[in-house]
Parts: sequence; structure tokens; C-alpha cells
Amino acid sequence: MKSNAKKITSEQHAALLRTLKVRFEKNMNRHKDLDWAKVQANLGTKSEKLWSLNEMERTGGEPDVVGYDKKKNECIFFDCSEESPNERRSLCYDREALDSRKEHKPKNSAVDMAAAMGIELLSEEQYRELQELGEFDMKTSSWVKTPAEIRKLGGALFCDRRYDHIFVYHNGAESYYAVRGFRGALRV
Repeated sequence: MKSNAKKITSEQHAALLRTLKVRFEKNMNRHKDLDWAKVQANLGTKSEKLWSLNEMERTGGEPDVVGYDKKKNECIFFDCSEESPNERRSLCYDREALDSRKEHKPKNSAVDMAAAMGIELLSEEQYRELQELGEFDMKTSSWVKTPAEIRKLGGALFCDRRYDHIFVYHNGAESYYAVRGFRGALRV
């Protein structure tokens, strides 16, 4: 991989910071007791993290700060798009599931795409935390990190919000649907 493969241009950097700042200020309920100056200082010149945030934005995730880890001095970003990010749908769960499909393979897997973007799939716990900040996935669903014991048996987990409740479901890891994508997390 080229050394500049995970860098954004200065124009992309400026545009990303403007977008993140507007979203941050518009959704203060997601990050009470945190100010933009702290977030911007953490972003600094961390080129790979900025590239990952830009990928989250580019694929429709609408990343926003949802927490701050004081011990590690890190801002925690989640995809906060109303529905599962548009450019990250119709994916099976992971590489093993993708390789197991003989016909009608999806374009990628959620785990592989997240890794390529430098982010992680939300865990079930993180997904529930996100849902405390608003109502997400009212028409779509999102793959979440699946425990190894479930994945070993061929399954994978996904979540959505219906009837004012958060639901966790299972499906074969090789399945994919036009309304199922994934949400990511990034620490900066």
C-alpha cells in the first residue's frame, strides 16, 4: 500500500471539518459537556483517522461524536445517519460468508468493508447506546459485531428499531439484503 493511500487532501480535510462541526453543533444532545475545540484538537493532523472519518461520511454514515474517553483522551464517533448508511448495504457479514456463496455474491462483506475503512462495526451494546441518542434504523437494519460462538455456527447478528424498541436478530452470515448495512465506530 502506498504511504499516502489513507490520507485526504487539504480541501477534503477542510470540508470534512466544516461538515463535522455543523453536525456537532446541530446535535448537542449526542455529546453533552464536550465542546468542538476539544474535538478539533483531537482530530489534529491524524491523517489515517481523518481519512476514516471521511470514508464514513462519503459512504453516507454521517459520523458524529457520541462520547469521550477521558483515560485515553479519545473522541468516539459513531455513524449517526437516520438509516443504515446507503453506500454500505447489500453486504453479507464477513469474508468467510462471502467466500461460501456460490451464486449471487454481494459486492463485499460488512467486516471487510469496515476494516478497509479503518473502522469497526458497532457492537450490540454500542448500537443500543446509539439508539439512546435518537431513533435510527426505522426502515433499515445494521449488522453488528457477532460473538465468535454464534459466528462459528454460521450465524450473524443485526439490529433495528421498530415499534419503539431495539431488536436484535440473527441470520445466516452469508445473507444480504438491500435494506441491511452496517454502522461503524471510530476512536480519535
